[in-house]
Amino acid sequence: MEDLIYLDNGATSYPKPDEVYTFMDSFYRSFGVNPGRSGYDLCMETGAVVDTTRKMLADLFNGNDPNRLCFSYNSTDALNLIIYGMLQPGDHAVTTTLEHNSVLRPLYHQNKLNNVEVDHVPFDTNGFVDPDKIKQKIQANTRLVIVNHASNVLGTVQPLETIGRICREHDVAFAIDASQSAGKVPIDIEQMLIDVVAFTGHKSLLGPTGIGGLYVREGIEVRHTRAGGTGVRSAARMHLDDYPYRLEYGTGNVVGIAGIHAGLKWIQQKGMDQIHHHEMKLTRMLRDGLRKIDGVLLYGQDDLADHIAVLSFNVAGMEALNTGTLLDGEYDIACRTGLHCAPLVHEQLGTDKIGGTVRIGIGPFNTEEHIQTAIQAVAEIADFQKKK
Repeated sequence: MEDLIYLDNGATSYPKPDEVYTFMDSFYRSFGVNPGRSGYDLCMETGAVVDTTRKMLADLFNGNDPNRLCFSYNSTDALNLIIYGMLQPGDHAVTTTLEHNSVLRPLYHQNKLNNVEVDHVPFDTNGFVDPDKIKQKIQANTRLVIVNHASNVLGTVQPLETIGRICREHDVAFAIDASQSAGKVPIDIEQMLIDVVAFTGHKSLLGPTGIGGLYVREGIEVRHTRAGGTGVRSAARMHLDDYPYRLEYGTGNVVGIAGIHAGLKWIQQKGMDQIHHHEMKLTRMLRDGLRKIDGVLLYGQDDLADHIAVLSFNVAGMEALNTGTLLDGEYDIACRTGLHCAPLVHEQLGTDKIGGTVRIGIGPFNTEEHIQTAIQAVAEIADFQKKK
């Protein structure tokens, strides 16, 4: 493990900053009780960390009301709350072929089980969605446009402000999947005219798995699709309408929230722009190195403007799984292979027929040495493949 080069940060960031591990451990040892359920000091102190983290995340998205920042298990959980809570039978939704299954599958279920009509807008050859094509899909019964902010396969960052303006002009709610982007690139719901943001804690926010959430802009409502304990007003027969209780159910993952708290503080200290600059510098180095290797195929990497540090490639004549297995077994390089839970991307690229792509996700703790080692490893694999 000491020699492992971890390049799967698109799946989950690893390692975490030491401050995250330390704070989670000390927090859970000292304040690992249920917040908001009682009035004793320990409970109140636990609740204070939860509330502070709620405000930190609301500020990250430029939200006006921290109470409208609701915690969930992860972005998939948050996206299910959005898709089931904002669409009803007979409604229409617009999304893209860049989406993760956390959007595609709930929409598919809504289509098959609840008669919700869904249109998927394709991306162009560079990996971007044309906002005008989203506009063309909007109908009288369109209730939701939902877009992957940053692709987990191609790394492309979509033009949210333009899409948001179109949605606002047509009085259609605009939600984004910020799984790959929250904590990595700026998200401003006011400037970008976003109504709902779904995020996860274990990627660029540098927290643990099992924690995420959503921010719901004032004036937008997400219906109840669950009910349960809130710790307040227990005599009420119906689940509470007030945020954040409206979309939070039962005991929350307080140690996960503490992890996001520490991860966000680390990002603020280092500077989100500086972290992104470091990651993109390494991405350019990787892209330029792989370009020089005969037999390596890159996807959506011609221009790295409006990208995050995610790069997909294949070695000609090899299935992605075999390339990834060699990188792991022979070179101790961990990366992701397959369809990356984004099947429509690969269907459009044609890579679904060869088992998807090899994906490299660069994080804040990767180095130039890691990248140079990866480039050399791919060069050797490609050379071996040519000589077969």
